[in-house]
Amino acid sequence: MIKRLIVICITIIGSATFAQQGTASPYSFYGIGSLKYKGTVENRSMGGIGVYIDSIHVNLRNPAAYVGKNIEALPFEGESRPVKFTVAGTMSDVKLKGNFGEAETNTSTFDYLALSVPVGKFGFGFGLLPYTSVGYKLDDINDNNDLVNRFDGEGGVNKVFAGFGYKISDKLSAGVDIQYNFGNIQNTALALEYNPEGELVEYQTREFNRSDLSGINFNFGLAYKTMVSDKLELSATLAYAPETKLDSDNQRTYSTVTLNQSTFDVIRVFQTEDADLESLNLDRTQLTLPSRLAIGAGIGQPRSWFVGAEFTTQNTSDFSNPVFNNTNASYENSSQIAVGGFYIPNYNAFSGYLKRVVYRAGFNYGNTGLVINDESINEFGISFGLGLPVGDRSLFSNANFGLEFGKRGTTNQNLVEENFINFNLSLSLNARWFRQRKYN
Repeated sequence: MIKRLIVICITIIGSATFAQQGTASPYSFYGIGSLKYKGTVENRSMGGIGVYIDSIHVNLRNPAAYVGKNIEALPFEGESRPVKFTVAGTMSDVKLKGNFGEAETNTSTFDYLALSVPVGKFGFGFGLLPYTSVGYKLDDINDNNDLVNRFDGEGGVNKVFAGFGYKISDKLSAGVDIQYNFGNIQNTALALEYNPEGELVEYQTREFNRSDLSGINFNFGLAYKTMVSDKLELSATLAYAPETKLDSDNQRTYSTVTLNQSTFDVIRVFQTEDADLESLNLDRTQLTLPSRLAIGAGIGQPRSWFVGAEFTTQNTSDFSNPVFNNTNASYENSSQIAVGGFYIPNYNAFSGYLKRVVYRAGFNYGNTGLVINDESINEFGISFGLGLPVGDRSLFSNANFGLEFGKRGTTNQNLVEENFINFNLSLSLNARWFRQRKYN
């Protein structure tokens, strides 16, 4: 059963990875794309909170979680904490609504691949995940209903990370992630010209920009847990990522092209010329990744239920990209509030599979930090999820399914409102690598 689930999960996620680009949001035109890094499927199914930390799930939002919970609090008391492996993907359906009408699009993406290894008072973790994604096609139409500009974009930024945690005491742990960011963003702008009869002229102009991004950043975390009564446990977390810079190697070319008269696709490229970005000091620039702070707290009964909230703020107003200056866009500090939790009817029930299922739910609301035409771009989401036990019951491995409904943006000021549904799937596998054996 477990092997079959692994094959199914990897097949679905593999298809998601190569099916399409990671987003179809017109708002990915700005900055370095739409944020993809929102935690594990378990986090996202609880509104996005990263407050809850245990020893059988990877937590990508706080490196203090590499240590896991105290051994005494584990459901398998007396055993070593398990090594955790997780992989996930998302399929999205997005409806775009604006003054132009409505459109619908679908995307499928790889979300993350990670491994967490606890050893004594220490814990280690590493993995790969997409951080941002660019994927848009925007058409500019004049009063005569003629297409005058077309903008296309693709790419994004990925992260490879490695980190460790340390258990300072039975109640407090700390950790740090070192993250290497890499990727590229490609933007194409096509300007169309018409003759007096309203027909396309033979030759058109295309501008192509590419930025190759790289840089290192850090993420620090603290996690605190304590029993406040015989049954209730209090959890509190803090995660902070300081401001850092990404190096951007840029290139720009101008081409003369001919187009298909009906689809406006490029048929032939006649001449290409490289722009002299070096003379403008734009061939190699730096982008600012703003600092980020997340503070959360929650309460619950271990292995039964939990409810928590998390507030996240980011200094997005510090973001800058000297290569692309959009006069209609600016940035403000972003913030988000998330509330969520889970319920397990009976985690160690010997009969009744549904009693061991984890039921999750949550919601979040915040502003993305992007301001277009003096309108703040806000986002709201509500989520539900299931954690289905698989494999050896003593290891508590699980397959996680999440469903998110949300809205981003507005139709005010001739902008676009996105209504999205995300289906998330992950597999979280646990194994004991460091079991202590006794010999008589």
